[in-house]
Amino acid sequence: MMILINAYKSIARSKGRNILLGTIVLTIALSSGIALAIRSAADTAKELGLATQTITGSISVDRQKLMESAQSGSGSSGANDMRSAMQQYSGLSLSELQDYAVSDYVKDLYWTASSSLSAGGELEAYSTEDVSESGSGQNGAPGFAGGGRGGGFGMTMGDFSVTGYSSESAMTRFMSGQSQITDGAMFDAAASDYNCLISNELAVFNGLSVGSKIILTNPNHEEETYTFTVVGIYTNASSDTESGQLRFGTANDPANLICVSFLTLNTLAEQSAAAAITETDENGRETTSAISLQTAGTYVFGSKNDYDSFGEELRSKGLSEYYSLSSSDVNSYESSIVPLENLSGFATTLLIIILAVGAVILIVLNIFNIRERKYEVGVLTAIGIKKAKVAAQFVMELLVVTLIATVIGTGIGAIASVPISNNLLETQVKAQESAQTTQEQNFGRPGGGGFGGMAPENAEGSGQAVEYVDSINASVNINILLQLIGVGILLTILSSMAGVVFVLRYDPLRILANRA
Repeated sequence: MMILINAYKSIARSKGRNILLGTIVLTIALSSGIALAIRSAADTAKELGLATQTITGSISVDRQKLMESAQSGSGSSGANDMRSAMQQYSGLSLSELQDYAVSDYVKDLYWTASSSLSAGGELEAYSTEDVSESGSGQNGAPGFAGGGRGGGFGMTMGDFSVTGYSSESAMTRFMSGQSQITDGAMFDAAASDYNCLISNELAVFNGLSVGSKIILTNPNHEEETYTFTVVGIYTNASSDTESGQLRFGTANDPANLICVSFLTLNTLAEQSAAAAITETDENGRETTSAISLQTAGTYVFGSKNDYDSFGEELRSKGLSEYYSLSSSDVNSYESSIVPLENLSGFATTLLIIILAVGAVILIVLNIFNIRERKYEVGVLTAIGIKKAKVAAQFVMELLVVTLIATVIGTGIGAIASVPISNNLLETQVKAQESAQTTQEQNFGRPGGGGFGGMAPENAEGSGQAVEYVDSINASVNINILLQLIGVGILLTILSSMAGVVFVLRYDPLRILANRA
């Protein structure tokens, strides 16, 4: 009790010194509170962002590893190894995708199949400029797309890109709002009825409407035709058609994307295979006129942890090292929180600097305080008070001032943390956007698209602006308050240690003798 009474009297006597000390501690508490609030809010935002986001992933060929494996060879041998590896690891079949989907970590699996077909009858592919007809079955033997060497069928590109969807969930452009049906209705994803959706541009270009019939042909065999019924017309939220893109063929134009059910496209492929004509080229390789499908599967996960665990499980199930699991959702989210990560790193650095500088200042002030009160120490110890109690009194004085200043600083920090953190985050977002814009311009993409303004639809994420996290709730909560109190106690202990050392090494009789 005597220690508390003496500490209170000492604080009351030395108001100026304690106000200075309190101001320093208040500044430390205020700055530390804001820094801790920013770190806490950043961590919470990252956790909530991934927890509320649907995570999807796909298995694709790791071409980098294939190339590294091929480079282990030399000369033409390495090139042959690369070609052989690319043929061997061209992609997983639908049955393999479904087998891997049997996992506790996978919530759902949907898939798409794509192929290229040519225009038949009076149908024309949408185009804003003249395009070479080399992809429309006009070359090679009559009635065939003889694009291959030695008169083989080859891999001829048709006029249209036809994509079959296993379910509405697989139609990501419609799910995200990039595309929308404006006339007619959606086809039945569980039927193979040759119903389709076409774009508004294609419909207007050919004078088509809901109920119209369109004829598509096999680009490898023009006499092989398929009749589809238009049940819906859709529009794209933004025009992806660029003149430079058409150099690669009209099938790459999003306006020429025809959507059907997976069962429809799979039935078409089976019919094409049954009617296929095969040939053998001069190298002894067998070619076929059958329409080929490229299948891609998308896995749906409940959380980021499930996504990571599934990636590990794939290896235990025997998935080759030349395949990898990737997620555009995770990549996009990680890109969106770059400013938040930078701000969190800045707050951490600021916190370390504040605590280090604050500790040094408090230690120096406490040393000067003890030296100025050396006579008081001598008197107290001379009248029989133990040095440990005298040291405890100095610690108590500093602790009281520190706690009061910490509470006041925390209160101010609670008010200022939200606007300050959001202003700092806004600055980080602007800096990141500016850097991204400069990078796009360096690659000749002033509009954020591909080279020359191209932004192919199948290049997911290409040319799309990243939506950065631009606000956080950096409020001071009970956890931060407890952390600040802990910081205050820690600073008190560190700064008091020097004073305690000085008190313990003083000789009271020598102090009084020197004073006399």
